[in-house]
Amino acid sequence: MDLSTLARGKKLVHLDLKGAPPRISYLHELIHLFADLGANGILVEYEDMFPYEKELKILQSKVHPPYSREEIISFQEIAHSRGLEIIPLVQTFGHLEFVLKHSTFGNLREVHNCLGTLNPHSKKGVALVLEMLHQVMEVHPKSTALHIGADEVYLLGEGEQSKEWLSIPGHSIHKLFLSHITTVTKGIRKSYPNLSVIMWDDMLRSMSSDTIKDSGLVGLVQPMLWDYSPVLDVDNSIMLMEKYSSAGLSQQWAASSFKGSTTVHTCVTSTQRHVDNHLQWLKVAAGLSPDVELQGIALTGWQRYDHLSVLCELMPLGLQSLASCLQTLLHGGFTQDAQNKVMEALGTGTTEVGDIARLPQETSRSYAGMKLAEVVVQLTAMLESEELRYFDSSVYVRGWFSPYHREKKIINPLFAEQIQKDAKTFLEAVEFKVKEIRQEMGLLYPDSTVEEWISQHVTPVLKPLQNVLMDVYTALEDMGMYNSDSAQSGS
Repeated sequence: MDLSTLARGKKLVHLDLKGAPPRISYLHELIHLFADLGANGILVEYEDMFPYEKELKILQSKVHPPYSREEIISFQEIAHSRGLEIIPLVQTFGHLEFVLKHSTFGNLREVHNCLGTLNPHSKKGVALVLEMLHQVMEVHPKSTALHIGADEVYLLGEGEQSKEWLSIPGHSIHKLFLSHITTVTKGIRKSYPNLSVIMWDDMLRSMSSDTIKDSGLVGLVQPMLWDYSPVLDVDNSIMLMEKYSSAGLSQQWAASSFKGSTTVHTCVTSTQRHVDNHLQWLKVAAGLSPDVELQGIALTGWQRYDHLSVLCELMPLGLQSLASCLQTLLHGGFTQDAQNKVMEALGTGTTEVGDIARLPQETSRSYAGMKLAEVVVQLTAMLESEELRYFDSSVYVRGWFSPYHREKKIINPLFAEQIQKDAKTFLEAVEFKVKEIRQEMGLLYPDSTVEEWISQHVTPVLKPLQNVLMDVYTALEDMGMYNSDSAQSGS
């Protein structure tokens, strides 16, 4: 298969809205930007930002208002005007934390302490996911495809009903998984006979070709093989896709990553890491037989690892990576021409977001969010600096305010002044950046997202330093040395 396969196919940008949902005005800007950067589709994962109705209204986010139906329709109209296909993604088996966390649906969990996995034996559970799918598709009448998730179905088979079902000869975890997916996809086909259904592939990987073929899934789903590693195993990926094809699932998708797959708490995206992932995917595409009908690739941009984890890289931090990955697909490599296209499209002199803080001040900021990206990069560097990380090991703290001194509440006042000075200087610099973050992030995201990001990525990092300051104050006070100039300050 030619290197240009992925360039010719669909290039979907994954929009993960289960964290840091953009203000609708910023969402509109992003749609135009995705089109400008070379995408021709958007894979939209709404989760609790969809305006579910009736008995499903409980699924709506309580942290910030979900998008209205009118806003979702306007979002689609802009996308279609730019030639972008919209494919909704609704989880139907695993990663249902945003549904099963509610006590109302707690009895539909496979295992009580696992909020993500649906009990596949529950008719109410199947009816629930089909109603979710129906409400979403009702607002996406022009969509020709739907993604039903189905990845990482943790602890499947551990529930009491599943254990009983698995005790029957001939039954297996594989068949249990396939049975639920077949039931859901047939339910979709009944209401939407012409709709293409896509699913994540990871639960299929350990199955034999015959097991998949005998499940009844053939003709119902298109697997999307996901791998976000910069050292993706090309041969293994080709082998998996050929296996799916031999099982009858010839129409397939690839899924890469442009952000949100480095660590659960990463704030600054590495372009090169994600470009390397796409270079590996180009090798996979080149090695496939003609039997595999590769439909395209989804460039995932996770905003959380799951519904209950912390926020990872915000969209403005991932746009240079996204542009670079799309251009890598279009050029067949991360060529100089591809890099020039990225810098031209975004108005930057670099393809790495981590470098933008070092750009000349006169560099034009041509995309919304670049100022936010710049300040996040600067703040992250401060929070990861040796000055903060090893503050407890500095000569003054280690020498004159050890754990022993802190416990006994004793300190040499002269060195206390130095510790306070160093700590306050750092905290004031951080506070200045935090104010910039609040201002810039508030333009693009709800206030609740701003507070969440700061609470998750700034507050816990500063806590040890603030504790040292508080202990210094307590020791000075206990020694009768405290005065107003020794008061603690912090962000």
